[in-house]
Amino acid sequence: MAPPPSTWANSTWAWDTPPAPPPERPEDSAFYRLWLGFMMARIAIAITLLVLLGALMVAGVAPMNPWQLGLCGTYLAASLAVRAFTRPAPPGRTFDPQWVSTIGIDLVAFSTLHFLEAASLNYAPLFALPVLTASVLGSGLLALGTAAAVTLLLLVDAWLQSLVFLDPAARLVQAGFAGGGYFLVAFLANQLSQRLAGEEQAARRSLSAARTQGQVNELVIESLRDGLLVVSADWRVHAANPAARALLGWQAREAPASLALVSRPGWRPLAALAQRTFDTGDPQSAELALELAAGESLHLKVRTRLTPPPDAYAETLCVMFLQDLREVEAQLRTEKLAAMGRMSAAVAHEIRNPLAAIAQANGLLAEELTEPGQQQLTTLVQKNAQRLSQIVEEILNLARVQPRTADWLELDAVVRGFAGEWERNAQAGDRLRLQLDSHAAWAAFDGEHLRRVLVNLLDNALRYVSGAPAAIIVATDWSAGDCRLHVWSDSPPLDASVQRHLFEPFFSSESRSSGLGLYICRELCKRHDAEISYARAPAPDASGREGNAFTVTFRTRTTVVPGGAPFATIRA
Repeated sequence: MAPPPSTWANSTWAWDTPPAPPPERPEDSAFYRLWLGFMMARIAIAITLLVLLGALMVAGVAPMNPWQLGLCGTYLAASLAVRAFTRPAPPGRTFDPQWVSTIGIDLVAFSTLHFLEAASLNYAPLFALPVLTASVLGSGLLALGTAAAVTLLLLVDAWLQSLVFLDPAARLVQAGFAGGGYFLVAFLANQLSQRLAGEEQAARRSLSAARTQGQVNELVIESLRDGLLVVSADWRVHAANPAARALLGWQAREAPASLALVSRPGWRPLAALAQRTFDTGDPQSAELALELAAGESLHLKVRTRLTPPPDAYAETLCVMFLQDLREVEAQLRTEKLAAMGRMSAAVAHEIRNPLAAIAQANGLLAEELTEPGQQQLTTLVQKNAQRLSQIVEEILNLARVQPRTADWLELDAVVRGFAGEWERNAQAGDRLRLQLDSHAAWAAFDGEHLRRVLVNLLDNALRYVSGAPAAIIVATDWSAGDCRLHVWSDSPPLDASVQRHLFEPFFSSESRSSGLGLYICRELCKRHDAEISYARAPAPDASGREGNAFTVTFRTRTTVVPGGAPFATIRA
């Protein structure tokens, strides 16, 4: 029989089992239920005594004694009052005041009826109720004390009867045997009660530990970066953690009809792998390509395991571990970056020294050359050597911790200068448009680092834009205390799988790219307490065109120092 569908609307990690019960109340404990049972037994005995004595008196079998009926009625009223207005106290070493309202009243009522032999009935078996009540609900001392009181009452009654019937030995022996039986019942019942109470406490502790462990497991599963699916043999999904739903594009508000792997065509490779796992009974591993939407594919590494059924009535489940292959690649890129950081010192010595030699030799050669063409070549060598030295320095700076230092830059002026220089070098022409409107805001950023960020963003944009005018727009604005720089391009939208790894090191959609450009931009922004982000957004010129926008949000100030002095000089 197929399990019922899960409820996903109000849970991030949902099973098709009932929710955890609320914390147990004192009324739900076994001790309270026992107390309630004994109180109901007292009420039932009181009603029985009242009805029986009344019936015998009405039938003429027993003499009419209203005080006996009054005693039974009083006992019934006292039992009802105890049931309605008191609650049990756990057994302890100290004297329980409730003993008077329960066991004490029982002994008084039963002994009175027993001594007077009301309606010529034997009331000795009724003493078992107070003995059992004391044994099960009270301490061992209370149980033995109650048994001793009952035994003493029976012995006194036997002695009084022996004065009338002149047969003391037999009656005393009978009372002694009855008292001994009550002692034995009290001891055994108290030991059994204590053992059951200990087992209940152990069960409660085990249940609490299991619930705590379950909550820990649930928290760990929810925080896993890998997706986790639990599937039954009929492809029904019993559970999915947030990472799995994010990978599969599965929204929690979806209808229960979507809870089967075969309900969507893109998920059928997962269903096939799960079926293979159930058929073979062995763990499986495969790399699958899921078509989640038109033109959007997801490449996963999937591993499966079967859970052994805990009993004959439970079904075997298939646990599927989903891992985005791009996440694996990102982890490898991170490890490469760590290795590059460890080698940065050696790289610095190996590259800096040849570059310094090249620059020095080029400078000496430039002093000897007089022809303009040759001087132009030496100038080109000098510029490129400086550029290589700057790139090496920036990559090495990323590998070591640097103090946070920043210049205060007038954003519009600096961006206009950097963008103009880039436009001349890249020959972008009318494809680049500036829209600077930050109201003379000052941004906390190193000038050369800002140049590097802007050039990287413009170079990336130029690779994919069209040839239309204003295909690239560099804009600044000031809003709600934030100063922002936008680099917008009419490039096609990025794939969702690419967006997740956009700012990671060594990630690039081009084989000839190092994949460090956007990563360096992000690290330079972090160093200056700035943020860089990507979004698909309309063009800043209100033309209605959609494109890719990279936004840098700066730490800013809007005032200049007294006298109009600049905050810092910008290194060219």
